[in-house]
Amino acid sequence: MSSIVNLYEAKTHLSQLVERASAGEEIIIAKSGRPVARLMPLSAPRAPRTPGALKGQIHVADDFDDPLPPDILAAFTGETRSTGCWWRRP
Repeated sequence: MSSIVNLYEAKTHLSQLVERASAGEEIIIAKSGRPVARLMPLSAPRAPRTPGALKGQIHVADDFDDPLPPDILAAFTGETRSTGCWWRRP
């Protein structure tokens, strides 16, 4: 739920508004009745990534770097080769 406060009220009660925002409330700050800013809680910081966390859980095939078969290569390069595939009409 969000509430709207005018700029003067926001300047006067900033610390109270920050407390409300940190509790999860979204506060819209308006100037002359027009919304100009949003005060909202920060999301929790993510834990730093650990290199090697998935070691031993991912397998890359030995032929991963091998050249593609001609029909698949033609699909990537846009060649007009009849491949017999349903998505490419000759």
